[in-house]
Amino acid sequence: MLINFKYNKMRSKLSLLLLFIALVSCKDKITNPADAIYFGGDIITMEGNEAKYAEALAVKDGKILFVGSKVEAEKFQGDETEMKNLEGKTLLPGFIDPHSHFMSSLAMNSQANCQPAPAGQGNSVEGIVNSLQKLQADKKIPDGEMIMGYGYDDNAMPNGVLLNRDDLDKAFPNNPVMVIHVSMHGVVMNSKAMALYNINDKTPTVPGGIIVRKPGTNEPYGLIMEMSYLPIFAAMPKPSVETQLSQLKEGQMLYAEAGVTTAQEGATHMGEVSLLERGAKENKLFIDVISYPMFTEMDTLFKVYPPKDFGKYNNHFKLGGIKITIDGSPQGRTAFFTTPYLTGGPGGEKNWYGEPSFSQDEANQLLKRIYDAGLQSTFHANGDAAIDMCIKAHEFASAENPTKDRRTTIIHGQFSREDQLDKFLEYKIIPSFYTEHTYFFADTHIKNRGLEQASFISPMKMAITKGLRPTNHTDFNVVPIDQMFVIWSAVNRISRNGIVIGADERISPYEALQAITTNAAYQYFEENSKGSLKEGKLADLVILDKNPIKVDVMVIKDIKVFETIKEGKTIYKKK
Repeated sequence: MLINFKYNKMRSKLSLLLLFIALVSCKDKITNPADAIYFGGDIITMEGNEAKYAEALAVKDGKILFVGSKVEAEKFQGDETEMKNLEGKTLLPGFIDPHSHFMSSLAMNSQANCQPAPAGQGNSVEGIVNSLQKLQADKKIPDGEMIMGYGYDDNAMPNGVLLNRDDLDKAFPNNPVMVIHVSMHGVVMNSKAMALYNINDKTPTVPGGIIVRKPGTNEPYGLIMEMSYLPIFAAMPKPSVETQLSQLKEGQMLYAEAGVTTAQEGATHMGEVSLLERGAKENKLFIDVISYPMFTEMDTLFKVYPPKDFGKYNNHFKLGGIKITIDGSPQGRTAFFTTPYLTGGPGGEKNWYGEPSFSQDEANQLLKRIYDAGLQSTFHANGDAAIDMCIKAHEFASAENPTKDRRTTIIHGQFSREDQLDKFLEYKIIPSFYTEHTYFFADTHIKNRGLEQASFISPMKMAITKGLRPTNHTDFNVVPIDQMFVIWSAVNRISRNGIVIGADERISPYEALQAITTNAAYQYFEENSKGSLKEGKLADLVILDKNPIKVDVMVIKDIKVFETIKEGKTIYKKK
């Protein structure tokens, strides 16, 4: 009996020892190891309305596994986990582009940069011609083939000397030439290009359109804009589908280098929708691209892509909603206002208020069709009269339920009045502002609209104070895709000439970050998957060489993107 008791006691001790060893072994064995753990720098979660920092972030299978202390994060460290030391750099959610023209990125290398300084040398006719001639030489464009440029800004030309047909005829007698206006709402062409599009002295100026005529004649001479430009834009020469598919990587890299993991194609035509869908099917998209087809495409579009196909990703491509263009651009003097321009119209018109693209009734019916289909709409509207039209259309189309959460977005909305911001809040309309105008076009707005109104463009601070969640965009390729400059412009509001434009509307760096992270995710109905660093969200990340919240506000624009990560995979890394 005694021997048996001792044996049983020894066996119990052995069992406890084996159990202890097993528990230790289980502790060492990570059941859910992270693919990567980031630590060693400022990790800004963007959760809440004040900056919150985490010591570490763990990523697994393209999603965020953990955000918090380094000690807790290390519990997810397995044999294969990459330990990513930030070495003092700053980690943020990947930037979300609230509005740009993604398809423009595909053509960047095949067009001449005719933007004024500092983006290009288009501050004179000579500078524009030089840029076009350089493109012709570099690309070996033969006689007879189209030469194209982008970024022409008539407001940046000295002494009122504007680019016209004769300038382009003289420099390029053997080629059709088109130079797209900086607003992307117009173009200047030479005679050969005009002939290709049957533009001549008998071409009428359609309602909502602009055709600048040669003084003393009816001959088209300079800018052709807005509704008069749309047929030209639709018929512009485009590379083959295969060429455009091959350009998708190059275009996406422009965004990735700026830290952008979600881009917008903000005025898509049917052929471009088909191209993007094919690119997605062939796994050529490595950032998310959200398309907003033009209202002019709805009949054709819905036959192929019914409303039920909107709002969901397919290999990084999503149809977001429908784009309605109400007016033009304030720098092109085609935005629609309730008060006249101080400088008249682009064609010399007197007492000029600008014009809408169509009537209020047409806007009402367009939006009702979109709402009835259950789709989101984005309005392009700049002038306060155009914004009034958007609000009235919303009231008409909303079936007596104007406060439903549709996330209708006013793209630009630059000259919003305070009473209109109140309506945005009441109707849950999202303003997507454009603070880079305070730098690139402030002098033009002061000249055209006066200092008081120009100082209130893109009123980010007032919108935030009222409880709105504004976003902020580049409208690329109107200006370069550069998110650090977007933040800098919202925080400083400084013009090319170094003058503060609307000091009261300056916002904090954190608020400026919200406009391209959490607020932008909300604009797209993606707040549950993007915009902040939170467990379960996509591991869309950007690493900056400095923290935009901690540096002097004047050097925010000089911060560099070090690395961009989409769903846990590096898509760009600074060399």
